[in-house]
Amino acid sequence: MNLREMSYLVAVADLHHFSKAAEQCNVSQPTLSTQIKKMEQWLGIKIFERNNKRVMITEAGRDIIQSAKKILQEVERIKEIAECSQNPLAGKFRLGAFPTLSTYVFPSIVPQIKALMPDLRLILIEDKTSALMESLHRGDIDAALFALPLHDDFFEVKALFDDRFFLAVPPNHPLAEHTEIAVEALASYRLLLLEEGHCLRDNALEICQQHNIAEEQDFRATGLETLRQMVMAGTGITLMPEIAINAHETGIHYIPFTEPTPYRSIGLAYRKTSTKKEIIQHVEDVLKSFHR
Repeated sequence: MNLREMSYLVAVADLHHFSKAAEQCNVSQPTLSTQIKKMEQWLGIKIFERNNKRVMITEAGRDIIQSAKKILQEVERIKEIAECSQNPLAGKFRLGAFPTLSTYVFPSIVPQIKALMPDLRLILIEDKTSALMESLHRGDIDAALFALPLHDDFFEVKALFDDRFFLAVPPNHPLAEHTEIAVEALASYRLLLLEEGHCLRDNALEICQQHNIAEEQDFRATGLETLRQMVMAGTGITLMPEIAINAHETGIHYIPFTEPTPYRSIGLAYRKTSTKKEIIQHVEDVLKSFHR
């Protein structure tokens, strides 16, 4: 079994489709199917159960594919080590961030990173915090932005900047007259929050619990832009991180909080064993200078 054949297995396992896997691997579907059948014959087991409608992985196949993935990852790591030795600021660099941050940070930092490291192939990944942590552990990404604190001894974590929260209200809301507001004043209101799995929801819930603020139970948004539209529609009020606020925006009021201002801290995490620390240092410098 060679590396190309292993890549066929992994592609079919990930896509659950032979034709799509063949397209991803840049081979014809008959070629891919034939090679997988040969592997199954050589191993003496079935890796996939297939019919005209779906592809399923057998129990033995799951273990084989998991091993194949590890081997391919190690091969990729060997290539990256070689690339870094030739030019430490070249090759692929995969940077992750959670959705309530990536949308506002990535467009600003990408041009700066490319200017600093023109030979670098920057790959951006947006996902929820738990998925990013798993990807970072597996080696699928090189570094990621997280809300701090982040408790994991496997990672090196660098604090980058603080992102203040503002209260977002519709123009006709009773609180819209305020030029600033204390967090405690929200105890008689319900806040619109994000759905489960978003670290911003966890940040907001912590603030709510500290100040006895209730959550609106009948609605949970999938993203910040949904929250923004719901506030503009007069459905409710919410906490909005400063990084997501457009100074020229109309139809919504953003009210600063009195001291102590609630905020979230943003940090950059990477594996302590990473071979790309020179690249990470440049990325860290760009992110530390990031301000809106």
